[in-house]
Amino acid sequence: MKILVTGGAGFIGRWVVDRLLKDGHQVWVLDDLSNGRIENVKDMRNEKNFMEFINGDIKDIRILNHLFINKFDICYHLAASINVQDSIDDPRTTFNNDVIGTFNILEQCKKNDVKVVFMSTCMVYERAWSEEGINEANAVKPASPYAGSKLAAENMVLSYYYAYDLPVTIIRPFNTYGPYQKTGGEGGVVAIFLKNKLAGKPLQIYGDGKQTRDLLYVEDCARFVVESGYSNKVDGEIVNAGLGKDISINALAKLMVEDEDHIKHITHIHPQSEIPKLLCDYSKAKKLLNWEPKYSLEEGIKKTEEWIKTTNLI
Repeated sequence: MKILVTGGAGFIGRWVVDRLLKDGHQVWVLDDLSNGRIENVKDMRNEKNFMEFINGDIKDIRILNHLFINKFDICYHLAASINVQDSIDDPRTTFNNDVIGTFNILEQCKKNDVKVVFMSTCMVYERAWSEEGINEANAVKPASPYAGSKLAAENMVLSYYYAYDLPVTIIRPFNTYGPYQKTGGEGGVVAIFLKNKLAGKPLQIYGDGKQTRDLLYVEDCARFVVESGYSNKVDGEIVNAGLGKDISINALAKLMVEDEDHIKHITHIHPQSEIPKLLCDYSKAKKLLNWEPKYSLEEGIKKTEEWIKTTNLI
């Protein structure tokens, strides 16, 4: 197939591109490199089915008009502003990228009859209230402009399914980690912890550290993303993916460093947007896509640590 990946030079995006190339598809990547890095796709650009890298913005209609001449079969739409704190400080930029940008992609896909896989986030959910975890019918709570923008975009995506019969799938992966994730800033708790551990620096935890996360290894996530595009069983559906197990940030830190003197608690930068318990129920993905994670948390952490040790791309 001919496939477009927006945000394809980002952390999850580059693994999606890698998977699509291995499956034999022709792939185009659109990324403005605000979050992504050209180095993430460097090794793949020489492959014959890597058709083109476009350094461009999903808000630029001219670029999209030119790009969609290629008559894609699927558009995996991963390009977005993804930083919670940035969305609180500057909600307009997040809204423009995540809502207006998604609208532009939808218009092109409608005009050219291209299936859309929209990358949303587990951050749209309210907390998990039980050990059964969060399923797709769980209550949502947009506690940041990032979550609000993703929910607004989700509703636009679904409206194109109902109004125009455009094949769309909304995916909500839980906290994804692994090689090629940035080790600075916010969001990549595993990568940040591992970098600090290897540098002999303390692991800094926001708040009391009792908040839990369901940590999904990136190759499992990419397989989920890609297979959502291949199957018409998830057209018009919202689908979760996660490990199905959660761990507190305190326990995660202790898993990485034996000596608790290397763990420090610091003031939370956005406690109002914290979700106390994130635990994924991925039974819908298993039922419709026959998808389930292959990597345990321990295996994923080991693979990520090995990557950080061997790269300067951090």
